[in-house]
Amino acid sequence: MVSLRFPFLFPQPPKPPINGGAHVHSRPFSASAAACSVASLAAAGAAAAASQNPGNPFLRDAYDLLLSNFSPNGNRSSPFWGSLSLSAEPSSVTDPKTGVSFPSALGDSQRLLGIGLRKRSVLGLKNIDVYAFGFYADNDDIKKVLGEKYGKVSASELKNKELIDDLMDSDICTTVRLQIVYGRLSISSVRSAFEESVGNRLRKFGGSDNKELLQRFTSEFKDEYKIPRGSIIDLSRERGNVLRTTIDGKEVGSIQSKLLCRSILDLYIGDDPFDRQAKEDIVQNLASLVQN
Repeated sequence: MVSLRFPFLFPQPPKPPINGGAHVHSRPFSASAAACSVASLAAAGAAAAASQNPGNPFLRDAYDLLLSNFSPNGNRSSPFWGSLSLSAEPSSVTDPKTGVSFPSALGDSQRLLGIGLRKRSVLGLKNIDVYAFGFYADNDDIKKVLGEKYGKVSASELKNKELIDDLMDSDICTTVRLQIVYGRLSISSVRSAFEESVGNRLRKFGGSDNKELLQRFTSEFKDEYKIPRGSIIDLSRERGNVLRTTIDGKEVGSIQSKLLCRSILDLYIGDDPFDRQAKEDIVQNLASLVQN
């Protein structure tokens, strides 16, 4: 049995309290005043950006979040703390930073290779957790397609970039599962975010003449779909480089395009991924499957 590497599965020891109590108690007003100042600047900056960009749904939602988080009478939600751990059910993995659980396998043979978090920065003052994601790849496909090339290569000789490039260029079945964390995310925000991120990758790999392909993909995210916290979006590359998109188990579209499939995968395991630590885990677990 192959043991996949999840270095974040183990809890970290608690950090000792900072030994500086005299300074903390001698100036109680400074910390609160600074926090209020930062909050005011953040809210003001978000308001200005939202007013200058009224068509940007993400900025509008972020401004509402800043107001609710820093309002004197607002309820400030507590973050999840701890390290990623296996849940009581051994067939799933939970990320305590978001409280999101991912099954260790999808279908008969797609294995979970890593999980990560997509964040968005608002005016450089606040990072918002938008969604957690799990990256899956078909175990049989990996051994058949990549095992022939890399199975006998030693770990020291294995070139991770070449391995990832071959995964993205191949016909291996993969799924990127997105689980919504940001409770105020609208489908129009998702559509706008993909227009930017996927559009950049389409231009990177295929040039500028791919607006129709991008529009076909983003039009799948229709306004009628609601995506509250906990909603699941699956982006699955199926045989023949068909990208199939589902929202909470309902298929919303499928497009046959190797360029689009590669562009989607590049967001998570490419040269500039959304979560670099997640990519490292995916690469190491992929190498482990290939060499076993």
